[in-house]
Amino acid sequence: MLKDVIQARALDGYRVWIRFEDGREGVVDLQPHLKFREVFAPLKDPSYFGQLHVDANLGTIIWPNGADFDPDVLYSIITGIPILLEPAG
Repeated sequence: MLKDVIQARALDGYRVWIRFEDGREGVVDLQPHLKFREVFAPLKDPSYFGQLHVDANLGTIIWPNGADFDPDVLYSIITGIPILLEPAG
């Protein structure tokens, strides 16, 4: 269920407005999903968090240091559709 992110905009309070290639869109509050450790540590600074952009090759949001979120997770949060895991083979 890969749905690429095609547009995104940082909002206040670690929230992000996202639009997917299938036209679905919504706001994701990333604060509950951020531990602000390792690659995500710089995102604690709101001005750095605001530097997010869409990486068309990855189909998701990314920050200058390479931190990103899985687009399937973002899609699931916005739509409420669970991520289906394929059985181990």
